Amino acid sequence: MKGILIAAGYGTRCLPATKTVPKELLPVGCVPAIQFLVDELQKSGITELIVVSSRRKKALEDYFDREIELESVLTADGKTEALEKIAPPPVRVVFVRQERMMGTGHALLQVKDLVGDEPCVVAYPDDLHIGEPPLALQLIREYEKTGCSVLASVEEEGDVSRYGVLDVAADGKVRAIVEKPAPGTEPGREISVGRFLLTPEFFSFLEEGWHLHLEAARAAGREPGEYYHVYALNKLMAAGKVVRKIIGGVRLDTGDPAGYLDAVLRCAWLDPELRPVLERWKNT
Repeated sequence: MKGILIAAGYGTRCLPATKTVPKELLPVGCVPAIQFLVDELQKSGITELIVVSSRRKKALEDYFDREIELESVLTADGKTEALEKIAPPPVRVVFVRQERMMGTGHALLQVKDLVGDEPCVVAYPDDLHIGEPPLALQLIREYEKTGCSVLASVEEEGDVSRYGVLDVAADGKVRAIVEKPAPGTEPGREISVGRFLLTPEFFSFLEEGWHLHLEAARAAGREPGEYYHVYALNKLMAAGKVVRKIIGGVRLDTGDPAGYLDAVLRCAWLDPELRPVLERWKNT
């Protein structure tokens, strides 16, 4: 099973930090956000990754490569621990560029032929996970029990009107995803988060929806806009082939500055070297 990392976007909500630094490389503590995903997928048994990137994200490719000059300096200085920190992740990584930012459905279409006839785990770098078992492994185990595509979900206590809210049947099958429902109209309290285990059938529906998307644009005499993966998910849900997994552990939402700061503080609190700083700050 392969892991797909969607990392082509502009990261506009975190400007100006993301003007030149990919959002996926912003540090959460001393660890780049994307490393959380790599560790999660690797611990889940996934060692082949496909990163959907863009022209502006060359630094991401460098992150997965060796840094020979720095290795030489650290070796000469005998800094073994630092050498271990900069070693490339022990995974096989392929980069695919999304030439135009045309939505997540279009991004996933770029990897259709690389995924092949097997399920895959799709990860969005805005959603990080802390805890055991790793989030991807939780989805894999659910797939092994059901044979269905699996959506990761959390139960949200507050306002869910800015999320995709799941309509879940009594048997655990997902009937629909209601995007940004008006308060009082939401079908439940479970929201979809950025992990999906997708069966091969998903990509057939994704391609089918893409052709319909293009045809609609041509008929209207306009350029095709962004294409999302909702069409393919709806097809699978209508066939009763999508379940959800309410995840265990802690989800960190780094998609906006407030969520990013929360993630940094949570990880600092768990780090014995950084926690004293927060203790001092709390007491001032």
